[in-house]
Amino acid sequence: MGRSFDRHQWRRFGGFAAAGFGQGMGMIGKAFLAGRRLASGELQLVLLALLSQRPRHGYELIKALEEHSGGFYSPSPGMVYPALTWLEEMGYASVTAEGARKLYSITDSGRQYLGENQEAADTMLRQLEYIGRRMGRVREIFGGPDEEDEAGAQALGAARRDLRAALREKHGATTAEKDRIAQILREAAARIRAAV
Repeated sequence: MGRSFDRHQWRRFGGFAAAGFGQGMGMIGKAFLAGRRLASGELQLVLLALLSQRPRHGYELIKALEEHSGGFYSPSPGMVYPALTWLEEMGYASVTAEGARKLYSITDSGRQYLGENQEAADTMLRQLEYIGRRMGRVREIFGGPDEEDEAGAQALGAARRDLRAALREKHGATTAEKDRIAQILREAAARIRAAV
């Protein structure tokens, strides 16, 4: 009735699982960094996995993907609704009208299709969570403090840029110089922690 994911497709987006999931961002992670989107077949499968948890509106599915990825991946309605239409046409999802909105539910055929591709769906959802955690850490490291303190945020941002520039300038430093720089950074970190 529909297509299931063959080994070639699995390697394209899920092969990183066999190679050691926690060791890097994997194929999906690299694709997200390049374009922040899933291919249509992958998105259809992820949407079906989310529908297996409970019926949802299209907007709720977009929000669920955004939350799953820590805000990193938020597909446009122009990607989500055609994917939902495909799921409906294939008989994998059913639609109930609720006023102007549509409520999507997984069907028995959809559960069977998802079961045949459960490993791929789970891997993609885990990868979305992983990317969200990684990007959250990047935001935490490079992000500024609360935007309420605009002047403070600008001062800290300028200081971080200065520090990065200084470290780049010392790229070819000797071992002794690198040791001295590391000590300066440790002292600075201790002073920052002690600041009130």
